Amino acid sequence: MSSVDNRERKLLLEVARLAVTAAVERRESLLALPQDADAALVSFGGAFVTLHRGRRLRGCIGQIASSESLVEVVAYCAKAAALEDPRFRPVQPEELSEIEIELSILSRPAEIPPERIEAGRHGLMVSQGWRRGVLLPQVAAEFQWTAERLLEETCIKAGFERDAWKDAETKIQAFTAEVFRESDFRAEARASSGPAQPGYSTST
Repeated sequence: MSSVDNRERKLLLEVARLAVTAAVERRESLLALPQDADAALVSFGGAFVTLHRGRRLRGCIGQIASSESLVEVVAYCAKAAALEDPRFRPVQPEELSEIEIELSILSRPAEIPPERIEAGRHGLMVSQGWRRGVLLPQVAAEFQWTAERLLEETCIKAGFERDAWKDAETKIQAFTAEVFRESDFRAEARASSGPAQPGYSTST
């Protein structure tokens, strides 16, 4: 996945917001991109959509690799994060105004030796056969984990023993993520508007 610029980030966040709203309000979400849509948005890619309500996680669903376009993956994962994360009850319409959306746009996962893992930079996927566990890069950064702790926690996420990453049968893959959220652009808009001029009111 190539880097997405600010305009593409805003578009992906808008797609996610529309998908969440439509899903929660039980409306059909019709997604149509113009034929000249940016290549980054219609290329194959992986993404996670994370919903926060205040400081609390409210849902998180993603796809590591997909045969669908990035924008379609974002729309699908946004809907699933709102309604299908088994850890939470479905988001309710009255919560929509309090939900903030965060997107993680993923690079393609590639096998990596444990000693080359950088906690906070790399997300991990560990797998044995059809069973796998995934943790995003920002999780290790948030909890200040070492690379070994990240490996252990990803194994636990997969339902393995914490030291299963040492097993020759365990496949370890790493990926990076571009992470952005709706509040990034609200802050940008406030900064670009500048301070209110004396004698003028900013209220409506």
